[in-house]
Amino acid sequence: MALPRQPTWKCHTLGWTTVADHSGSPELTSLEQQRAILEKAQDVAHIGSWAIELDGSNRLNASAEAFRIFDIPPSNFDGTGRPFRAKVHPADREMVQNATQRAFQERRVYEIEYRIIRPDGVRWIHEKGDALRDEHGQPVRMIGIVQDITDRRLLEDQLRQAQKMEAIGRLAGGIAHDLNNALTAVAGYAELALGQLEESNPVRDDVEEIRRGAERATSVTRQLLAFSRKELLEPRLFDLNKTITTLSRLLGRLLGPDVQVSTNLAPSVPPILGDPGQFEQAIINLAVNARDAMPGGGTLTLTTSVEDMDAAAARSNTPMTPGRYVALRVADTGMGMTPSTLAHIFEPFFTTKGPGKGTGLGLSMVYGTLKQIGGFIFADSEIGHGTTFRLYLRPAAPPAGDQTAPPAVDAANGTSQFTILVAEDEPAVRSAVAAALRSDGHRLLLASSAEEAEELLRLHPNEIDLVVTDAIMPGKSGIDLARALTAAQRGLHVIVMSAYAQDVLTDADDTIDILAKPFTPRDLLQRVRQALPHPRETS
Repeated sequence: MALPRQPTWKCHTLGWTTVADHSGSPELTSLEQQRAILEKAQDVAHIGSWAIELDGSNRLNASAEAFRIFDIPPSNFDGTGRPFRAKVHPADREMVQNATQRAFQERRVYEIEYRIIRPDGVRWIHEKGDALRDEHGQPVRMIGIVQDITDRRLLEDQLRQAQKMEAIGRLAGGIAHDLNNALTAVAGYAELALGQLEESNPVRDDVEEIRRGAERATSVTRQLLAFSRKELLEPRLFDLNKTITTLSRLLGRLLGPDVQVSTNLAPSVPPILGDPGQFEQAIINLAVNARDAMPGGGTLTLTTSVEDMDAAAARSNTPMTPGRYVALRVADTGMGMTPSTLAHIFEPFFTTKGPGKGTGLGLSMVYGTLKQIGGFIFADSEIGHGTTFRLYLRPAAPPAGDQTAPPAVDAANGTSQFTILVAEDEPAVRSAVAAALRSDGHRLLLASSAEEAEELLRLHPNEIDLVVTDAIMPGKSGIDLARALTAAQRGLHVIVMSAYAQDVLTDADDTIDILAKPFTPRDLLQRVRQALPHPRETS
């Protein structure tokens, strides 16, 4: 930019300011208007501009927005680039210097991103510049722009973290799928073996341990599926006190020896209607957060109670409504949180942990879990005095009659003579399912694929009473098979075995049911008897 000879100009910013009074000059008025438009445009775009002389004087001209981005008061500016360079993060200074040197040598525009340190924290800067050269090709002035891209970088980091978590989730879901198939076979054969062993048999205890081991492994697969958001939710009545008692033993190992886990359980807590596995994962998330808030160790206390919430109490805990609630308090003796942090803890991607140490998704998943089962969650915290999460759930009345005890596996009473088509590509699972159904007296047709199942249906028209199929098989899936079979034979009932939430048939009628993997023979036979309550009449 060519500088006018008169009047004298003082170059604190690229919006030139005069020291003489020329307010009556039409040229000056026009220049001031252009300057105001330029500064407003830079303010709106949050882009600052600068120019530095390369004659050895290190003189720098910068726009008002550049000063705001670097948090440098123009009144204290010494006219050189030193205050700006001093703001650059020490780890990035060499990179910034090398970028400008390469731009000189290679005669090209440079574009870099680096960090600066301001009193309010670290900010990310996008800078772009190019050199003006004289008639001999020598650089005489560098001109460029700077932009604060901190918010964009945060969003990019969150996106990368979300993509990483999604990839891990897919991996976890795939592992859980394979484990579920293996556990279905292990648990199935263990239970069938127990049905054949006398109480006095010396190997009965060993088989019991196998069954219990399969149950413990099932808990692991449920957590993997919950993490991957593929868990097949199964709302049912569960006892909160029993859940907390079981979890407290797991948490003792999970949180380490420095954290003491204690429980204070109220008697006669009514049952809750929800998915126990998903609820357990929510408590684990809270416990892990508590551990991180107690780096030097401490105490985690889980307390249950039954509370009657009146109108005044409900108003202070919006959006709760008055009524009776089952309450769970998860309290730690950690460092606590400030009110500003507390206001954002349930927001997705919000985290106070350093890069790579937290996703900001844990508490948002807990919040979503409580909302899904009609519950509420609140947090109370104070710096130096720990944090307490208060969870409120509506109690559920138990169903009429005793529906908790599954039917016994009794081959002697299996006289229904139903014909059941089993489609499962995993041989071990197919054999375990077949063994359980045969023990109940059913006639079986076995298929290792959807195509084989459809062929068996054609060979046995109107003979098949029920189809039990895996959801995921090579070729046509069990989901597609279920739709095709129910369309081909009106009234045919299909049970789809799956552990994936996306396999649920939201558009299906009541002739298609989902059985969550892994399951035991008792679970399978109970579901089969519910689907076929009456034995086939024979002539």
